[in-house]
Amino acid sequence: MLFTLAYPLQEPGSNALLAEPDAVVRIAQASEAAGFSAIAMTDHPAPSRKWLEHGGHTGFDPLAALSFCAAVTSTIRLMTYVLVLPYRNPLLAARSIATLDRLSSGRLDLAVAPGYLRSEFAALGTDYERRAEVFDEALDVMTRVFSDTSFRFEGGRFVARGVGIEPGPVQLPHPPLWIGGNGVRARRRAARLGAGWSPVQMSADKLQTTGSVAMPSTDHLRSAIADLKKRVREAGRPDGSVKVQLKSLVASDIDAEASWFRDRVTELEDAGVDQLVLRAPANDLDQSLAAIEAFGESVIARQSAQRSAGKI
Repeated sequence: MLFTLAYPLQEPGSNALLAEPDAVVRIAQASEAAGFSAIAMTDHPAPSRKWLEHGGHTGFDPLAALSFCAAVTSTIRLMTYVLVLPYRNPLLAARSIATLDRLSSGRLDLAVAPGYLRSEFAALGTDYERRAEVFDEALDVMTRVFSDTSFRFEGGRFVARGVGIEPGPVQLPHPPLWIGGNGVRARRRAARLGAGWSPVQMSADKLQTTGSVAMPSTDHLRSAIADLKKRVREAGRPDGSVKVQLKSLVASDIDAEASWFRDRVTELEDAGVDQLVLRAPANDLDQSLAAIEAFGESVIARQSAQRSAGKI
């Protein structure tokens, strides 16, 4: 199992000091030292005050913040979790993506999704009702633009006549795409072109807000992963070519000491999960750093030692 740390600023009620440069540097470096595979930043460029006051969260621009993290680390992956592609012109996004991937020496992972916050779509002047269509259009651009020195595309919102994105990304034909969403459409997209699928187990109130498909149990998750694997084979891709990354309903908080946490990780691995997205404490920087370090020692290092000994 690999572990991605979601930057704690994006948790409801997080300490404002986590937005300071020193905090970002220390958490990024602590995550790398602890053995986390990636650090992740989410994407809410224009959330409504109502949403923020009812369980929503603040955050950085993900590509800008991950660029900052890239400059102070050397090995940890940098993940958008998730980048809402319909919010942006895909060529503008492609330019930022190529820049970050190149300047980080090819460490960018793109977890992407169509988005769900209707008020944010309105604030950004984008069409909420067409978000799935626009998302697929953006995926089409992302998978082709970096390989074509004279990219041509006629979409619903723009026309590109011989565009070149240079310098391009290090990772070709494009940085890995992780497709967010719990439903069949997300698994279909992931099976066709994704490096991974990123479902989320959510509480009932979150489900109501996002309109997502419920995935309340490990059995539901196991069934969905089986469906994904079937679709991967039907797409003519090798078994294991599409990984699964989960933000779990009951195993999303860092808990290095709890035996139930390690049992839960084993249960999710058996169901087919390859990576977990975890949250550090968000109300105090020192507490966040201590939890990250402890998790690295008690879970990540132990798992690595067991793997080296051939026990897992």
